[in-house]
Amino acid sequence: MGSLILLLIGLGILFLAWKAQDEIHRIATMVTGTISLIWGFSLAPLSFQLPFEIISVLAAFSVCMRCLGCGLKRD
Repeated sequence: MGSLILLLIGLGILFLAWKAQDEIHRIATMVTGTISLIWGFSLAPLSFQLPFEIISVLAAFSVCMRCLGCGLKRD
């Protein structure tokens, strides 16, 4: 339950960061929201973490392969 609360707090703080007009407040709220999301994600059960980790690894791998041009025929 604690992980869900931290995840919701983190998402709420990040939403407020997008609405902030001052750059210093925006940076501070984004850092705070990111820390809350990381804590919430680390306290979440493995069944919740695993799909997000798999998706993030696949997304990073596809971006890496696209940028490096691996597997593409080069002339």
